[in-house]
Amino acid sequence: MKPLLICDCDEVLLHMVRHFGSWLDEAHAIDFSMAGGDFASSMRRRADGSTLAPEEMRTMLDGFFPDEMARQTLVPHAREALAVLAQTAEIVILTNLRDHCREHRVAQLSTHGIAHRVDCNQGGKGAPVAALVAEFAPPVTVFVDDLAVHHASVAQHAPEVYRLHMVAEPDLARHVPAAADAHARIDDWREARDWISDRFAQGVPAGA
Repeated sequence: MKPLLICDCDEVLLHMVRHFGSWLDEAHAIDFSMAGGDFASSMRRRADGSTLAPEEMRTMLDGFFPDEMARQTLVPHAREALAVLAQTAEIVILTNLRDHCREHRVAQLSTHGIAHRVDCNQGGKGAPVAALVAEFAPPVTVFVDDLAVHHASVAQHAPEVYRLHMVAEPDLARHVPAAADAHARIDDWREARDWISDRFAQGVPAGA
């Protein structure tokens, strides 16, 4: 059996927040601050400085995905790192998008030279990660994501999985502390590739 890499997409493989912020500015007269913490408090209407309610924030995200996905750009070295890792491992892209966006994400990634299985998810990623581990039965699994909440979820549902915290947007990364439930924080794919390769080469699950 091959090892398994379960990898997020936005701010891991593709830049999202900088392009989302540009779209909010152009289309909705909303300023987006990468230092704002959670998404809702990061958005302020220029007209009155008010923040968006959570349901309004979700509406904005639904407006960006899938119609504005073409704005997104590749994270440096991500494609090359996945190509190397794919020589010895299975790779699944686990992305928190609504199911109707799946084919758009597949097509989007393919334009950047990334062609791997894409699963969409809503909510915590612990349960779907555990399901993928059960499906593939790998000797060792590594999970990569930019959000601490998902590392906590995976730690609960699949503690045998190594958890790598990555925030590939430099302007955002400086404001995001390392996830407490991740085994490591690495924001550059060249270093991350080596860390993941080492976990695969050792072939020992996390906590073993």
